[in-house]
Amino acid sequence: MIKKQKSKFFIISIFVFWIIGFTACRKDDAIDTGNEVLELQVPLGFPYPHIPEDNQPTKNRIALGKMLFFDPILSRDSSISCSSCHHADKKFTDGLAVAEGIDGRKTLRNSMTILNAAYQPNMFWDGGSPTLETQVSAPIEAHEEMDFNVMKVVERLNNHAVYPDLFRKAYNSGPSAFTLTRAIANFERSLFTGKSKYDEYQYEKKSDALSASEKRGMDLFFGERAECFHCHGGFNFTDFSFKNNGLYEVYADSGRARITTLHDDVGEFKVPSLRNVALTAPYMHDGSMITLEEVVEHYNSGGKPNFNKSFLIRPLNLTAQEKEDLVNFLKVLTDQ
Repeated sequence: MIKKQKSKFFIISIFVFWIIGFTACRKDDAIDTGNEVLELQVPLGFPYPHIPEDNQPTKNRIALGKMLFFDPILSRDSSISCSSCHHADKKFTDGLAVAEGIDGRKTLRNSMTILNAAYQPNMFWDGGSPTLETQVSAPIEAHEEMDFNVMKVVERLNNHAVYPDLFRKAYNSGPSAFTLTRAIANFERSLFTGKSKYDEYQYEKKSDALSASEKRGMDLFFGERAECFHCHGGFNFTDFSFKNNGLYEVYADSGRARITTLHDDVGEFKVPSLRNVALTAPYMHDGSMITLEEVVEHYNSGGKPNFNKSFLIRPLNLTAQEKEDLVNFLKVLTDQ
């Protein structure tokens, strides 16, 4: 009787351990595939971004996109990558007035940061691309940038020793125009910024996070005296609109009008985010201003006369102390 009980206990124990072990293996397998949909870690106080159903984030997709982003294989002569104009150590800008492509070819415009690109309703200074996915091909095919062809990039990737397997792991399909653009967009959509002194003050409620000068600058920024918030409001310090800020009397670059062909859009450019603005000089769509002080003085003066200049751009008559306070506030938008 005792032997039978021991035997039953032994059999039951083996069965229980087998069930536990099988379940554990199944869980580990699910974690290790890298294909489970991830929840992006957005900064405190930020909304969760919209993500296309056909390009949900996974470890494999983000890792593949990052590898492609830093790989010069995307350019005709394999000399530059996406990261050539979007340096991680420069908050994904390049420090140049205008971006430079292969053979030192200069573009028309300054490299915008891609941090918080997940929230952008359209891409580029002129809003010429509606999504992160569709914008990927533009620099690849632009003569003054990578000067190549998406389908030729795909051919290179299919002949590569590593990429075909990585694409299959991420998208269950080999390299194609579809998977290439989605992989890079997936990586870019995972890049956030939002850990500045301002965020400590605003979202973590640390009242001592800002100095007296920085608080005065903040009051100016969000008040009717300087009116910065009308264009640079919200969690990302942009309203995502297009404005003519009176930078020139006559614009060599027509801006938004290149896309819409509308006369009323001449000289209008996307309102950029001001996060990390102290680290992303030079400024304006053409990198024509070097310092924050120069930028503040431009808006303080009311800009240059232009038929399409925004009604918000007018002389502010700020004092020297107010201008200094405003610059000090802009500097606290830098991630720590």
